[in-house]
Amino acid sequence: MIQKLISLPPNAVSSFYRVANAAEGEYFATCDPVGARIGSGGGTAWALEDARNAGVLREENKRIILHAGGQSRRLPAYAPAGKIFTPIPVMRWARGERLTQNLMTRQLALYEKMLQKAPANQKTLIASGDVYIHTDKPLGEIPEADVVVYGLWDETGAASNHGVFAIRRDGNGALDRMLQKPSAETLAEISQSHLYLLDIGVWLLSDRALALLDKRSRERGVNGALGNYDLYSEFGYALGTNAPLHDPEIGELTVKVLPLEGGGFYHYGTSRELISSTLRLQNLVSDQRSILQNHHKPHPSIFIQNARVDHPLCKENPNLWIENAHIASQWSLTHEHVITGVPVNDWSLALPAGVCIDVVPVDGSAYAARPYGFNDPFKGSIADAATLYQGIAFEAWTSRRGIASQFEAFGAMDLQETPLFPVVDSIADLGLVLRWMTSEPELEAGRTIWLRSERLSANQLMERASVLRLEEQRIAFRLESLQLLARNHAKSVFYQSDLAQIATLYAENELALPAPLPANEPMMKRVHDAMFRSRTLALKGMEQEATQRSNDAFGLLSGSMVKAMAGKKQLPVMTTHSDQIVWGRSPVRIDLAGGWTDTPPYCLLEGGAVVNVAIELNGQPPLQVYVKPSRTYEIILRSIDLGAHETVRTFEELRAFNKLGSPFSIPKASLALVGFLPEFCKETFGSLEEQLRAFGCGIEVTLLAAIPAGSGLGTSSVLGGTVLGALSNFCGLSWDKNEVCNQTLVLEQLLTSGGGWQDQYGGILPGVKLFTTSAGISQRPEARWASDALFTDAATRECHLLYYTGITRTAKNILGEIVKNMFLNSESHLRLLREMRQHAYETFDALQHNNWDAYGRMIAQTWQQNQLLDPGTNPAAVASLIARVSDYCSGYKLPGAGGGGYLYMVAKDPQAALRIRQELTQNPPNGNARFVEMHVSGKGLEISRS
Repeated sequence: MIQKLISLPPNAVSSFYRVANAAEGEYFATCDPVGARIGSGGGTAWALEDARNAGVLREENKRIILHAGGQSRRLPAYAPAGKIFTPIPVMRWARGERLTQNLMTRQLALYEKMLQKAPANQKTLIASGDVYIHTDKPLGEIPEADVVVYGLWDETGAASNHGVFAIRRDGNGALDRMLQKPSAETLAEISQSHLYLLDIGVWLLSDRALALLDKRSRERGVNGALGNYDLYSEFGYALGTNAPLHDPEIGELTVKVLPLEGGGFYHYGTSRELISSTLRLQNLVSDQRSILQNHHKPHPSIFIQNARVDHPLCKENPNLWIENAHIASQWSLTHEHVITGVPVNDWSLALPAGVCIDVVPVDGSAYAARPYGFNDPFKGSIADAATLYQGIAFEAWTSRRGIASQFEAFGAMDLQETPLFPVVDSIADLGLVLRWMTSEPELEAGRTIWLRSERLSANQLMERASVLRLEEQRIAFRLESLQLLARNHAKSVFYQSDLAQIATLYAENELALPAPLPANEPMMKRVHDAMFRSRTLALKGMEQEATQRSNDAFGLLSGSMVKAMAGKKQLPVMTTHSDQIVWGRSPVRIDLAGGWTDTPPYCLLEGGAVVNVAIELNGQPPLQVYVKPSRTYEIILRSIDLGAHETVRTFEELRAFNKLGSPFSIPKASLALVGFLPEFCKETFGSLEEQLRAFGCGIEVTLLAAIPAGSGLGTSSVLGGTVLGALSNFCGLSWDKNEVCNQTLVLEQLLTSGGGWQDQYGGILPGVKLFTTSAGISQRPEARWASDALFTDAATRECHLLYYTGITRTAKNILGEIVKNMFLNSESHLRLLREMRQHAYETFDALQHNNWDAYGRMIAQTWQQNQLLDPGTNPAAVASLIARVSDYCSGYKLPGAGGGGYLYMVAKDPQAALRIRQELTQNPPNGNARFVEMHVSGKGLEISRS
């Protein structure tokens, strides 16, 4: 587990776990010592010390430290709880985003991936809480170094306003020196010999570097206490081969600069950046749709969330942010407003351009009115004519309202510390005082309220704010927004959001479900809608209705896929002699990376990528099918391994193929697809017997699956493809391997067993390969073959071990639950599936480069991903077995859906492979457990005739 240490404003620490819905242990909230200024370096050391003193710091774990405890002068709206809790709107181009996402939740996913990639010695990642870093490219390998810093290439000329990392053009990524806000002339000069990247504030530190940071921070304090020491401008200035600041100890640290390829840096430090950064994020993809929760068609720079807006908005209201607020119908808005915290009201308020409103709950039931200017820096002496408030000189603002004398006693006090904001007990008084403070300086009632009220400074507001009351109001507005969504749920963006979260909110708050979508809506919308209803009903305890809606969702999807992929109807024609046998045989497959990304509906919506290998077992293709003519006009089905037999004489008996678990579901559905059911046949026949007479014979199909059930090796899918391939040959359809695989995907849908397309492709096509598909209802995978050298070279071929665990499992239940979460756009599932898809490309790259060490790590990561997707993948019996051999493996996994079946192991070396064989052969977990020899199949599906 990666721990998250969050540094917050002091008043926000106690409410953090409730507001963030965060688990103690995984998260630790802290703040800098009250009254002390210790900087980002001292603050890092303090966060670790405070967590250690609280007994929650796990020294062996990696951890993220987010600094989010500043005064937030230029973004007052989110000062009380910390800018890290800034709510971020759902992106109009994205799928699976949550209504409750904020700057913290959006940041952490990337930082966790960085730490997972980092070498073992780099256990601490430090980042700023007021930025969002985005990249659409995979993270590269992170080098061994005491300090690794991420940077962005300066493509916008922003380097003069940021810290800059300079690396020599002829170097290897090592830091030469760090510069703070260098001039254009300085940049031009160093660019002759150096490359430079923007510091985005994401630093990885080794324990050695962290100890030195702690040491320097304490040297600034008294009696061993932490003093004011800055990570970036002091510690960073002493790093590099030509550091501007001479510090021999720090100078000995190794430092590497990593470009964040495809990255974007979004700063949330000011009110203007609150909107501009969000707008840039919204426009990452050009195909924009209406923003979730906006019931008016918005201007691109109008953002509304967790709010009730009764006042009509239009294009003339750009740069508008409304969150956790009520805008009553009598309000008048212009532009450049940030409006937060406003309770339900009936005010008539005309807000001047560039004026913002923040209402802060104080104590038990009071409110503080805090208007401010969109561009206010909120600093400077109140006696200085240059100090601005609401966009004008502070002294001008006080003079217009006849209150200049109220501030004479404060002299040259800084604006941030000046008691300016009135605390009131009634919403009516709140409205009057806000009108007087913003647009009506002559409103005597407002002036009277201000004069008689307790007044707080911005700093005092951070100390007195009730963060829990603020969050309770946000939740109430969010529920109103959900009811609004219920009336507008047909919008596409509703079905792009995390419907699992929305279903939970509907159920917990007993909200009425919206009307079902009409049949003329797009299929995927109706699929999402049906599963959303199913989840909501299930959470309400209405299991029967929930099951029906779930069945509706699966039925809509499978029906559409069958229609899209079945293609034209077939007309089977007998092409064999009466004594001929068509013989089909196939290997099975091991999925090495990307499994699950090939499963509908995920692959239909985002495309999939899977790496797998076709293998023979004990020198033979384990799946075999025999098709021969029969003298009687009926269909005879046999299974050698199951010892079963069935005779089919009618269309109705053949159509009963969708009973999962029936020994002959696969051949029945296969016979249907090749044209022996009316709905799949070009010609019309009155009965199955009539069609077989026209065909010229009956049909006898015999199956042999020389592999245990529940193997995880794609048995059912590859067997289905083998049956279809043999029947295609027998019936003169001339399907090639690609068409056999496409028809197998239809077969899976007919059988209601779900599953992905890589299973059949993995066995039908030979060798080691990467399969990819694009989004769309018709999945036509493209194959790229990888080198099989790691499986065939003498140095590594004995290190691939396949062991039958003797533990059985059924994939359908595992499939069903995960697929339901795909239907629901579950944010956690989609994020992981996207990582798994990217991981497939990285695994393919390791195979192409014959990189044995990287390949082992890739298999280990695949196993970790599978367990994150479904903890049931690794039951106790399997975990116990793995624990006995894990020290000898660089990677291992259960193929397929997991839970049992075969265990694929990548031994570290041939000696380790021998130790594994000895351990599991001498002490098997059960009577059926055994090793099976595996070899890469160079042929895939083979069809021949006697």
